[in-house]
Amino acid sequence: MNNMKPKQRSRIRLLAGKLYYTIRRYLYWYLGRTNFAQSGSGKLLSNIAFHHKTPLLRKLKDVDMQLQYNKVENLKLAVKQLNGIIVRPGETFSYWRLIGKPTKQKGYKDGMVLYYGGFKAGVGGGLCQLSNLIYWMTLHTPLKVVERYRHSYDVFPDVHRTQPFGSGATCVYNYRDLQIYNDTDQDYQLHLTLDKEYLHGEWRTREASEILYKVYEKKHWITHEFWGSYVRNNIIHRKVLNMAGKELADEYISENHAIMMYSPLLNEGDVSI
Repeated sequence: MNNMKPKQRSRIRLLAGKLYYTIRRYLYWYLGRTNFAQSGSGKLLSNIAFHHKTPLLRKLKDVDMQLQYNKVENLKLAVKQLNGIIVRPGETFSYWRLIGKPTKQKGYKDGMVLYYGGFKAGVGGGLCQLSNLIYWMTLHTPLKVVERYRHSYDVFPDVHRTQPFGSGATCVYNYRDLQIYNDTDQDYQLHLTLDKEYLHGEWRTREASEILYKVYEKKHWITHEFWGSYVRNNIIHRKVLNMAGKELADEYISENHAIMMYSPLLNEGDVSI
């Protein structure tokens, strides 16, 4: 894990790198051969393949709650672009290609953005909650995740965590995308809503599947690196089950590594949220 040691880069180097990857992504989107999903329907497909919800507001230590409220407004705008989208067989869902660039002109506000082990305010901040939700739901379907990223830093300690560490998908416009390929013979429709407390999501299909998925953390460990920091590591798998609960397969999903920005020896009572 020595290659996780943070590298100091100049502002010019960071801007040049961002420009390079942004341009390369646009070329891929509009000149490549990938068949992207781009149409949807207000009429919902009849079967819910998987559903999940996540709380809209969390009290995080040293984070202004106004950034959380702004995040909710950002989510509402992004959901309008994704809700009802249908990913047909052979098509690829691209998170950022469908949402577009979050700007103040479109109504996006300053939300919390994780940045090099800390956080700051940024236009469109908080949209990772939506990409996290979509990724988690996708892991419970036959859809294939072909592009996904995780934060290199573990900024906040676990408090009331219900999903394994490393089971999210971070997003940075436009070069850190979430892309999902439909290699099944069914249409998959994304249905998203918000209420006062939760962001809700569903993958819907026309026909019910006879397969179930159970995502779990197969291994978890913490290492103390020679350069001083602790790194959190884990391996995520999923069990493939038939409707009777019989295990058909145990599939590897991902291996995750993140530099910890808090003490690994904290007790739950030491954490302020």
